[in-house]
Amino acid sequence: MRILPPLVVLLSAAVARADDWPQWLGPQRDGIWRETGILDKFPEGGPKRLWSVPVGTGYAGPAVAAGKVFVLDRVLATGQKTPDNPFTRPTIKGSERVLCFDADTGRELWKHEYRADYAISYASGPRCTPTVDGDRVYTLGAMGNLFCLEAATGKPLWSKDFLADYGASLPVWGFAAHPLIDGDRLICLVGGSDDRLVVAFDKKTGRELWAAESCGGDFGYCPPVIYEFAGTRQLIIWHSRAVVALNPETGKRLWRVDFDVKAALTAPMPRKVGSDRLFVTSFYNGSMLLRVAADKAQVVWKSKARGELPNQTTDLSSIMPTPFVDGEYVYGVCSYGQLRCVKAATGERVWATMQATRGRFTPPKVAMNDEPADSERWSNAFLVRQADRYFLFNEQGDLILARLTPAGYEELGRAHLLDPTNKDARGRPTVWSHPAFANRCVFARNDKELVCYSLAK
Repeated sequence: MRILPPLVVLLSAAVARADDWPQWLGPQRDGIWRETGILDKFPEGGPKRLWSVPVGTGYAGPAVAAGKVFVLDRVLATGQKTPDNPFTRPTIKGSERVLCFDADTGRELWKHEYRADYAISYASGPRCTPTVDGDRVYTLGAMGNLFCLEAATGKPLWSKDFLADYGASLPVWGFAAHPLIDGDRLICLVGGSDDRLVVAFDKKTGRELWAAESCGGDFGYCPPVIYEFAGTRQLIIWHSRAVVALNPETGKRLWRVDFDVKAALTAPMPRKVGSDRLFVTSFYNGSMLLRVAADKAQVVWKSKARGELPNQTTDLSSIMPTPFVDGEYVYGVCSYGQLRCVKAATGERVWATMQATRGRFTPPKVAMNDEPADSERWSNAFLVRQADRYFLFNEQGDLILARLTPAGYEELGRAHLLDPTNKDARGRPTVWSHPAFANRCVFARNDKELVCYSLAK
């Protein structure tokens, strides 16, 4: 037997190390995939599918941690049907499930199911990616059911019902703000009455540590995120009336900038620009850039958009996908599916393309035109950076490898991972769930299956 030198063994282990994707937008909640050994181009015929397992409906993306894949889905009760018009809000009986699979094989390890009758628009399933922290996984369903489960077995350790326990108002599109772990705290956008919009729970026991802020009516959908500005850790909460910064340890407000967002469409997570600025974008209102100090923030610029139509937008009017900030440029998907590059300092548009959100399901007459069609309203693609390029997963089920620079959009290749099984209000086939990137693989789901493809060199 040949004995390898210790240094060689250590280097081999480092090369073989795989990263997890334990929460929304990855390990650091920033949409960056930091693994190495990732392919430079797709092989002929596309990447290798390692496994596929059946799942129910849902918009929630998977999380991958410690050799397991976690995802939420929705199962209808007998005789129930999801409305053909997704904007309607009848009560639909059914349950939500937390599913756990082996990351290498797709074998189901456990399942936790609970009653969840929906009364929301777009009632096709849960929205939030599970949050995995050590031996526990935290899940938030569309009707406000928060669970802390044992990651190994799915055993419930504690739970909360935001509607019953906190008097929360039910958002039109359901609860969608991915919970955030910060030290011993689990921070959630609860929407509760009596200054309980934001609540920090003891992640081990579920005990309330602090509660803060209020916002009447539909409070929005934005995931909480923590950034450091001027040496101060700031919990950024963007609700339908304002952008607010809180002390994450106490919930005390640091500053507030009013921003009344139409239809409470605050889904994209705010992004930090440089050392002292914060960028937010919404479907109807467009974007806003703030300059942030330790205890105050001021508007640098605000969108001059006259509406959400392509000829009314100016900078970036995103409805779902979180944009990516690279230096002084912002890349994101606008209201009708245009992938845009804008200057962070001014909001000036640098370029736009429809290529990233279109694919095999785009009607030929639409594909012939460089400008967005009326039918492409809400078109979507999620952006994740890996090294010096980006992986974009669009609503047609295509995974795109591309370079995004101020010079333009350069598509390096694309592979079709799965078919869009849902439909928007205009009947366009869609997949509106964020994939996970871990173990040199991509994990993606639609309303029928969860798939794993190898992206290793």
